[in-house]
Amino acid sequence: MERLWNRNYIKVMTANFALFFAFYLLTPLLPLYLSETFGATKDVIGLVLSGYTITALLCRPFSGYFVDSFPRKTVLMVCYAAFAIFFAGYLAASTLLLFTIVRTLHGGPFGALTVANSTVAIDVLPSSRRNEGIGYYGLSNNLAMAIAPTFAIFIYAQTHNFELLFWLALAIATFGWMVDATVDLRSKKDDVRGQASTIKPRKLSLDRFFLERGWLLGVNMVFFGFCFGVMSNYLAIYGKQVLGMTGGTGTWFMLCSIGLILSRLQGGKALRQGRLTHNAAEGMVISLVGYTLFVAAPNMFGYYSSALLIGLGNGHMWPAFQNMMISMAHHNERGTANSTILISWDIGMGLGVLAGGAIAEHFGYSAAFWTVALVNAIGVILYFLKTQTFFLTRRIEE
Repeated sequence: MERLWNRNYIKVMTANFALFFAFYLLTPLLPLYLSETFGATKDVIGLVLSGYTITALLCRPFSGYFVDSFPRKTVLMVCYAAFAIFFAGYLAASTLLLFTIVRTLHGGPFGALTVANSTVAIDVLPSSRRNEGIGYYGLSNNLAMAIAPTFAIFIYAQTHNFELLFWLALAIATFGWMVDATVDLRSKKDDVRGQASTIKPRKLSLDRFFLERGWLLGVNMVFFGFCFGVMSNYLAIYGKQVLGMTGGTGTWFMLCSIGLILSRLQGGKALRQGRLTHNAAEGMVISLVGYTLFVAAPNMFGYYSSALLIGLGNGHMWPAFQNMMISMAHHNERGTANSTILISWDIGMGLGVLAGGAIAEHFGYSAAFWTVALVNAIGVILYFLKTQTFFLTRRIEE
């Protein structure tokens, strides 16, 4: 069996950890920074921070195109350099308007970099271990999400210095860029750059930006992104208003991260055996139980148990769906496949934020979370009735 943990794969995973560590280092404290430094109101804070997500979403289809059309190492290095440099922009932004511009533009290289780095990870994996490798690759995201916010809050509690956090994020992102710079794609037999010359260039069409062959997988992923969008954005306020909890949000996300990590480790064998549809089904059913338990048992047990279950479920479901999408793409479409699954998740997240807020405003937060359980159930039903067969009949055999 070919070696999974090769040198280049470890480097790409390390760079991905640095990418998300730098991102999550600032995420929990930016609202506080905007409030204390610029006196921004809650509405303005939401507006400022939402620009990052919107720009990332807009850039992802084009990043998939660039990753598939130009040398991937070059695209990766340019995207990572831009992502790192923008952290210096936060230090230079002296007004709220300047900060808003920097934060909004920063979403562009972030969206492109997540596509480029994960596509390079696929390239450096041996084909026989690719499914398993993509599953483990996500561990670097999950570890960063589990560690970085807690680390940032600790640093701020000790120093009350936001500039120090910006410098740390800049240093960590620069470290990730330096690690990616040492990745060698030339030694990969099926390097896309090498194969691109033997593949007839495709005409510029929608399929260069969105993998049309996998459209139903994307639609299905929107349902699951919707659920996590509502959960991640309205969890804290639901806990406070419905459960009377003033804290606990950090613990919830920590337990969710633990679930994600455990499922990635446990699901590796199934992915190695190519049981993608099994992993996806198992994950979405576990998530459905978690979302339902969260709203059906409005107490401490339901609150914290749901975190672990949702983490376990998403940790099984996400790499399975990503592998399924990639299995429906040719060599020179891997970037597009990656961006497609990320776009679908982002669209679902965005719809969840908008719909969750509207439902909560008119019917209350309990109604919003019952809607989450219902939408997740619809996504599960769609998968078993249509998506599973859709994938099995359209995947490309290597």
